Amino acid sequence: MDQARSTISKIFNGEPHSYTRFNLTQNMEGDNSQVEMKLSSDMDEEVGVNGVGDHLSHNSHRKPYMAEKLGRTPKNLCLVAATVLLIFIIGYLIGYMVHRKKESSPVCAASFLPSEPIVAHETGAAPLMNWDDVKILLTKKFTAATLETALSDFSKVDHRAGSPGDEALGNKVLQRFKEYGLKTWTDEHFVKVQDPPASGFNRVVYKNQSEERSKGFLSYSDNGSVTGAVLYAHYGQESEFRVLKDKNINMNGRVMLVRAGKISFAEKVANAAQMNASAVLIYPESSIGDDTDLYGHVHMGSGDPYTPGFPSFNHTQFPPVQSSGLPKILAQTITKGAAMKILKELEGQSLSETWNVYHKLGDEKDTVTVEVNNVLTEKKVHNVFGVIKGFVDSDRYVVIGAQRDAWGPGFAASTVGTSVLVELARSISGMVENDGFKPRRSIVFASWSAGEYGSVGATEWLEGYLSSLGTKAFSYINLDGIVTGRNGFKVAASPLMHSLIENVLKEVKDKDGSLYKQFVKSSWESDVLEPMKLENAAYPFLAFTGIPSVSFRFTASNSEDYPYFGTMLDTREKLNTATSGQVPQLAEKAGRFAGHIVLRLVHDHLLQMDLKKYDNILRTQVAKINRKVNLLQAMQPQLFPEALTVRWLIMAHGSYSRASSSLAADILNSDLEDIEMCRIINDRIMTVERNFLSPYISPRDSPFRHILLGSGSHTLKALSNHLDALKLKQPEADADLFRNQFALATWTIQGCANSLAGDIWSLDNEI
Repeated sequence: MDQARSTISKIFNGEPHSYTRFNLTQNMEGDNSQVEMKLSSDMDEEVGVNGVGDHLSHNSHRKPYMAEKLGRTPKNLCLVAATVLLIFIIGYLIGYMVHRKKESSPVCAASFLPSEPIVAHETGAAPLMNWDDVKILLTKKFTAATLETALSDFSKVDHRAGSPGDEALGNKVLQRFKEYGLKTWTDEHFVKVQDPPASGFNRVVYKNQSEERSKGFLSYSDNGSVTGAVLYAHYGQESEFRVLKDKNINMNGRVMLVRAGKISFAEKVANAAQMNASAVLIYPESSIGDDTDLYGHVHMGSGDPYTPGFPSFNHTQFPPVQSSGLPKILAQTITKGAAMKILKELEGQSLSETWNVYHKLGDEKDTVTVEVNNVLTEKKVHNVFGVIKGFVDSDRYVVIGAQRDAWGPGFAASTVGTSVLVELARSISGMVENDGFKPRRSIVFASWSAGEYGSVGATEWLEGYLSSLGTKAFSYINLDGIVTGRNGFKVAASPLMHSLIENVLKEVKDKDGSLYKQFVKSSWESDVLEPMKLENAAYPFLAFTGIPSVSFRFTASNSEDYPYFGTMLDTREKLNTATSGQVPQLAEKAGRFAGHIVLRLVHDHLLQMDLKKYDNILRTQVAKINRKVNLLQAMQPQLFPEALTVRWLIMAHGSYSRASSSLAADILNSDLEDIEMCRIINDRIMTVERNFLSPYISPRDSPFRHILLGSGSHTLKALSNHLDALKLKQPEADADLFRNQFALATWTIQGCANSLAGDIWSLDNEI
């Protein structure tokens, strides 16, 4: 009985000797507040020598307080218990009756406003919608049937950049974005481009006999008239010009005849110019008709070449300047029929065993005259945008875009991509508006103009907002030319996105299984991945702005380029033939592939970017440079003294490797329910691509500043090639220039590692 009395006394009279803590998390703002509450008694305690109250001591003879007050009898204690129970029952009944009265009483709508429903708050880690549910929603809303309608709506015969047809399509895209509830705006630029002469023709005359007047042309060619001997150079690649050089064939002043394909028109012309050629003639290689005209551009870069490195807004007043990527020689397209006539009459050497062609390469007597009179014109072009704003980090966004213009019908070049873009905007906005999907980050949908002139609209936008895009846009998905066949699938992307792409390939499925199952036979990287080419619209996002980007396409089984790009034959009928009439179905799969990437990037709490991919690429490149430097130091110690060591480059790579591993550890040890913590980690990830842009190179002189994926003497690939030139003692090799670029590349890598490490006190800078 004494033990029972002691227990009851503790319940009523005992004072706890601890603190109770609980968190109040304001999830929408990301603030964590700790409220600390001390539970205290109105009674004082007597504390013994050991800090324990006498009423907790088993040896205390003091009677409990309540027992003293009530007479210390079991009867009184039972009375107290009964009284407490009775009070509790009465209080419960009163509360129940009041609650029932409120439910049954009439509600006057004018007397008060109903309370707002309780809404689940975003936490930064656990999504409000399960990812599997997000995928199901996209599959239901984005269908081949809706795409079929869009393909008809956005199909147009004439929509060259700056034309009324281009403007009409832009207005239609803008109106659709508004209908779907997106926040919309436009971006206006005044760009300079080359169009064919007013007569509509440039001239090519072979041996003063046959004259070719082609409506096709190459924008940004040099103008004038030259006469020179024809020399066949296959596809015009650097390796093929080296073959001609090894044959001791004179290339000075020659007119190079090359086939379309393999590399861009601009690269063909640039390679020919390095061989001191006077002009380049390009003809289509596939059987698309002997009289089909070919269109394109030869700017070794992107954007308006007359405002290199800065935007072509109307209010910008810069002195006249030209991009270093503009060619200094003539360039013109000719029909396949005209090319065949020339090839049949060529004399000179043969290279059938190397290039699998059975005609001669050309002799000094095989002369041709090329006359180019392109006209430089200014055009007003519009980019059209719509945004779905994020619910957590609305100032961080993924951009998905498609070219809107074309030389002619441009069905595969632009119509399919524009249709998929608009339908994705409709589908995802519907998911947000009606189905409860809440993207953490924003999605920007972009319709570009002047894409055929070298991604002019997209690049001018990048140049105009470079300072903000570099820190806020974390990815770009390109929708140009996404359907050109049905039996192959190719992806070009930043290495940071490779793991995400592999996962999406496994997720996107139809009746034939996943894309991974359909197109991966051995290794997905060897079967699906391809390098991102200069003419790819995603390339300036990646190599100029440092935004991780991806471009993809359904192809023919041999993965060759679609033969009707750059012609007036790029029509729905031709694409139907190439895809066996499966255009809407393939566009649906392409749209779902792009949609999965976009939604994954705005759904997850952390960006799916694999930093280890660049670690592996750096390791390979650094090892290659190290081997070549060691070889040259043994062969030419006067040029490469022992003081020139690769040790610093190796250590810079080590810094990047440690920083990427440290970030992975930070992710594992961080509270990912903390929105601010997720934001800090994501921002560290976003710096990687941008910090691989060399800060020592002018974007005007060399816009693609990425040291791993760009072009120019600052890249690691160029450093490796420079070592080869030094080994062969080629005239263009310069040991001092190499050492300078070598040092700058080292510090670019180290700077990337420092930024990735996070806070300045977290750096592990051994250099």
